[in-house]
Amino acid sequence: MLRFDDLQLFVRAADLGGLSAAARVMDLSPAVASAALKRLEHLLGVRLLARSTRSLRLTAEGESFLEYARAALASLEEGRKVLAHAQDQVSGVLQLSAPSDFGRNVLLPWLDEFQRQHPQLTVRLLLGDQVADLFRQPVDVALRYGEPEDSSLVALPVAAENRRVLCASPEYLARHGQPRQVADLAQHNCLLYMLSGRVHDHWRFGDGKRELALTVSGDRFSDDADVVRRWAIAGAGVAYKSWLDVAADVQAGRLVVLLPELAKERAPLNLLCAHRAQLSHPVKLLRALLEVQCEKISRGYPDATG
Repeated sequence: MLRFDDLQLFVRAADLGGLSAAARVMDLSPAVASAALKRLEHLLGVRLLARSTRSLRLTAEGESFLEYARAALASLEEGRKVLAHAQDQVSGVLQLSAPSDFGRNVLLPWLDEFQRQHPQLTVRLLLGDQVADLFRQPVDVALRYGEPEDSSLVALPVAAENRRVLCASPEYLARHGQPRQVADLAQHNCLLYMLSGRVHDHWRFGDGKRELALTVSGDRFSDDADVVRRWAIAGAGVAYKSWLDVAADVQAGRLVVLLPELAKERAPLNLLCAHRAQLSHPVKLLRALLEVQCEKISRGYPDATG
């Protein structure tokens, strides 16, 4: 099989009138350049260059082959430019998986704006809280909370400092009162989230000195995080949710943050993919947009200082 670099050397040598000059331009040693030319001539079964100690000229076969070598190199370069241009274009299909609550209530308007900016892009959005099998499912990238359990995945942070908040509706608090300490949660109906068959009923907090943990209970749980948020807004109980998911509800007064003086569990949002080759230009632009938007939401996070 003909080698690209051997063809380059041959064309350069013909243009510059010498193998040594071509070797210098291509940053090759004379021995490597000579071996490359011999390899090409051996594969073609002809002498391309007639060489002496002082001069180099194309043979008749070399003059004939030079035209095809130039055309082949030009075609390869054109193909490279087409691929580079395609990578810079925001077009094609972007297949994205996202958590149910974040995807429906936070991500959707951002994607709408993203597609308005890039009208040639088609988005395929899959919503769900199960970790997508990025090696089998038809998705390019996935947004997921928490650190990935599969170390083979490429994980890029989108909102690395995102945390959970404890929250309930004003109506629920009017009926049942506000918890004043972690232990009080045992007297409240806690809305539970279930992932992969496991109920997340062990809630952890921190007071700056130690971890405070409690196994909570309630009369309902769901494997859809959006359902848990909707239950909380409807006054069904207390939820422990990602700040990104409930920030708009808190700001609108639909939910009230409880025990803001305590540190809450981290819930970093990451962009996951199976291979770095999937980090296309549209994916990189989308990640940049998500980082900016998530940072805006994160500024309103309630804590002990504000």
